[in-house]
Amino acid sequence: MTTLFNRATEDVGNIVEFGHVNLRVANQQQALVFYAMGLGLTRDPYQRIGIENAWMNIGTCQFHLPVGKAEVLRGVVGLVMPDLDALAERLAQIAPLLKDTRFSFAQHASHVDATCPWGNRIRVHGPDRARFGPLLLGMPYVEIDCAPGTAAGIARFYTELLGAPGNLGEDAAGVFARIPMGLYEGLVFRETARPLPAYDGHHVQISVADFSGPYQRLLARGLVTEESSQSQYRFQDIVDLDSGRVLATLEHEVRSMRHPSYARPLVNRNLANDADNFVPGHEEAAWRMPPGQAM
Repeated sequence: MTTLFNRATEDVGNIVEFGHVNLRVANQQQALVFYAMGLGLTRDPYQRIGIENAWMNIGTCQFHLPVGKAEVLRGVVGLVMPDLDALAERLAQIAPLLKDTRFSFAQHASHVDATCPWGNRIRVHGPDRARFGPLLLGMPYVEIDCAPGTAAGIARFYTELLGAPGNLGEDAAGVFARIPMGLYEGLVFRETARPLPAYDGHHVQISVADFSGPYQRLLARGLVTEESSQSQYRFQDIVDLDSGRVLATLEHEVRSMRHPSYARPLVNRNLANDADNFVPGHEEAAWRMPPGQAM
């Protein structure tokens, strides 16, 4: 029988959900100006409603923004949004409110680059079925800078310890390892010759189907850093499996599929349905393409 399909493109691996990126912010008002007013994300109406933390929804993923000493991810967070021109207009409107910060943005032919008030880089793409599947609104990748010569070891670490099939690749920007997470998301570790700043504590959250297997393998190597709860633990060092040398550091909040927040539906507001143009029944934005476009 002739094989008609590349079945490997449907493999998910053990990491069944990419949940959030956690970045401390020095000022919550400035954070809301950037993430809610500028990027147009939706503050979670059910969680962390206070002045010490904000959870911002983007499709099925989130930014968590607790107040404290600002953290800067060593890399870039990739987003998908349906209207890049409207995004650029919103970012231009908030510029006066963030004039004494590191905020900036630039619109390009295929994407918009934005920098938060503390230096975190966000790259926003338009929907692209070939690259991002059916996403209209989401966080398809988080790209982490790593040292030259480490990508292969990082891919092996995730494959053998986490059960996530890491792939090594190379493009015009250089060598990288991609780790699939969830249905349409992934972590990308990109080698760079640029000096890497010290790790400052930011983290990502993932959910895994095989919860105890990776835990036992991490524990055996002394890599578990927090016993959070029955359904959650943490680790941060990604190591060479032969020598134990640390290849990259990024804290992972690892949850089981029985965690109370696993696959929790998130609210995403329809930015076009504002006060001046409000139409009942169109309050929520779709995060994936409609029938006929999604296939």
